[in-house]
Amino acid sequence: MALKISVIGTGYLGATHAACMASLGFDVVGIDVDPAKIALLSKGEIPFYEPGLDTLLAEQVKSGRLTFSSNFSDASSADVHFLCVGTPQVKDGLAADLTCVNASLEAIAGFAKAGSLVVGKSTVPVGTAARLRARLLELNPDSDLAWNPEFLREGFAVEDTLHPNRLVVGVTSDAAENILKDVYAANLAENTPWVRADLPTAELVKVAANSFLATKISFINAMAEICEAAGGDVTILAKAIGYDPRIGNRFLQAGIGFGGGCLPKDIRAFMARAEELGASQALEFLREIDSINIRARQRVIELVRRDLSEDLRGKKIAVLGAAFKPDSDDVRDSPALDIAVQIQAAGAHVTVHDPKAMEPAAKRFPVLNFAQTVEECLTGADIVLHLTEWKMYRELDPAALKAHVAQAIVIDGRNALDREKWLAAGWKFRALGRA
Repeated sequence: MALKISVIGTGYLGATHAACMASLGFDVVGIDVDPAKIALLSKGEIPFYEPGLDTLLAEQVKSGRLTFSSNFSDASSADVHFLCVGTPQVKDGLAADLTCVNASLEAIAGFAKAGSLVVGKSTVPVGTAARLRARLLELNPDSDLAWNPEFLREGFAVEDTLHPNRLVVGVTSDAAENILKDVYAANLAENTPWVRADLPTAELVKVAANSFLATKISFINAMAEICEAAGGDVTILAKAIGYDPRIGNRFLQAGIGFGGGCLPKDIRAFMARAEELGASQALEFLREIDSINIRARQRVIELVRRDLSEDLRGKKIAVLGAAFKPDSDDVRDSPALDIAVQIQAAGAHVTVHDPKAMEPAAKRFPVLNFAQTVEECLTGADIVLHLTEWKMYRELDPAALKAHVAQAIVIDGRNALDREKWLAAGWKFRALGRA
């Protein structure tokens, strides 16, 4: 008999996991305390942008394999319960807020049937899984808990769920591992690497991976600072060191740094947990990683002042990009919006365009101005900032755009535009880490 699955939390992670599990043939119920979200998902619609997910989710809802509810009792028949709720940074510190994780565990424990497995996918501080398992066994001795961290890339979430590059499971028994092998049978048939770990190691894998990626991004941005000081070109430097197979060329694109809902808060929560464990010195380097990342944003503002004026009052600034990365409408801790807001606060008139993130950006920062087209965004601009590397921006015709601006100056905050093409069209071109 096929396993029945529940997914607790239907945000970005939960909605994706639920739709993908249903597409693999499982009967899946998604549980969330937000009635509006449940109503939208039940119609086969998603409240955010993720390529391919809207179609997949609609198909699975129509098939009847995927349903949604705000009642935890509707998950009582499930054999496996995936915890996919958010763990944002607390408002008054660096640590992760585990309110939703704790509440979800308490709620599902009252309905989980004998022999069922609760599986955490949320990113949590090490030690959380063991604590939650102990609490689950108090409330429901006939169930068990495992940890199965997610490694989704926004913009590729469906692909990463259906065809992951590895599966990590933190378990305390063979029985729990065997249940997860049944869940991921299709992936194992594709020879996806399977890593069995204890609970603490499974928790650490996710934050260690994110910390490494953040380190690599901040490293190349630090090299960009050196290149600027020495008259070098960081794009050539990155290309050269990327040929070394020990280094690789991924995440070596210098620019305004990382943002989003994962890397920034995860490395900060990691530092906070290390301090609680008495091992803060081991992660002291992450403080500098965070600092380099924030400094990259300030360097763009310095370039704007260098080209225009120390006094930005009354200057018209066009910002291309609001999402923290392309192929997403996620504006959480977006470097692009952070820069835009700081420049606006300095007295400039800032207009922002983004192909997908306009609505969430406007909700979060209503002080900014938003344009429906690139041409409208650039009209009368004294300087253009390219801050999210959407494909449509990389394919713009700089010669045609020149007629819309007051001054043909562009700062490529992502080192993604064709510099020679923009220079040939008569633009003054700047980018971090390049002369």
